[in-house]
Amino acid sequence: MLTKGRTVTDRAAGAARRGVCRRLNEGVAGGAVAQTGGMDVIEVLPGLRMLALPVGAAYLWSDGRESTLVDSGPVGAEDRVAALVESVPGGELARIVLTHWHEDHTGGAARLAARYGGVPVVAHRAEAPVIRGEAAGAPPVLEEFERPIRASVPELPPAPPCRVDVEVEDGDVLPFAGGARVVAVPGHTDGSLALYLPGPDLLFTGDAVANVGRTMLGVFNTDRARAIASLHRLAGLGAANAVFGHGTPLVGDAAAGLRAAAADFR
Repeated sequence: MLTKGRTVTDRAAGAARRGVCRRLNEGVAGGAVAQTGGMDVIEVLPGLRMLALPVGAAYLWSDGRESTLVDSGPVGAEDRVAALVESVPGGELARIVLTHWHEDHTGGAARLAARYGGVPVVAHRAEAPVIRGEAAGAPPVLEEFERPIRASVPELPPAPPCRVDVEVEDGDVLPFAGGARVVAVPGHTDGSLALYLPGPDLLFTGDAVANVGRTMLGVFNTDRARAIASLHRLAGLGAANAVFGHGTPLVGDAAAGLRAAAADFR
C-alpha cells in the first residue's frame, strides 16, 4: 500500500539499447506506433505516449488540457522529445518529472524546461542536489555480469545542471492523471522515484526495473540490497500496466512480470 502523503502542486513549489528500441518500434500490445516528426512514438495507453531513444525513453502523459513529461532523454535528444510533447494537440506542457539523475534521463531537462516557458521540474528531494549540479552522484557498484553490459552502452554527454522546482518524497501526490503518487525506490540511485497512477493503474518504474527480454531488476545500482527491496515494493503494488526506463512496456498484466522479477530475490 502507498502511504498517504501531501498533494504537491506546481504553484506551491514556487510559482538496452538499440536492439530494445528496434523491438519497441515494432509495436507493443495494447499500443500503436505512429510516425511523429520522423520518429516512432508508441501510444502505450490512451493518454500515454512513449518515445524510444537509442538509450532509454521519454514518456508523455496528456489529458487533453495539459501534459506531463516523465524523463527528458539525453543531451542531443531535445528536439525529438519536443516533437513528442508537441504531438499532442491542445495540451500545454505543465511539468517535467525526473525519475533520477542519470544523464539518459536528465540530459535534456534544462533546455526543455526553458523551451516551454520555465515549466516546473520535479525530482526526489535526495536527487535534487545532483540534478542541480550541487553534488556528485554516487557511481554504481557493478556486479560481475554487469561489466560487459556497461561497456557496451554508448557513452553519453553529462547532463547540464538543471533547476529542480518541486522536491518530492515518498507518498507525495502530483496533480495529474487524477493524482500521481510518488513511490521512493532507492537503490539504483539514492533518490530514484517511481510514479503510480491509480486511475489508469499505471506504474512508471524509472530504472528500478527493466523489461529487456524479460522483467528484471534494473542494472548499474549504487546499492543492490536497497534496489531489490524497491523491486519488491513495486511488485506489491499490483499495477496492471508498467513502463520502464529501459525496455518494452507491459500492458494488461504487468503485475505478473513484476512479481516474477521479485521472485528471483526471495
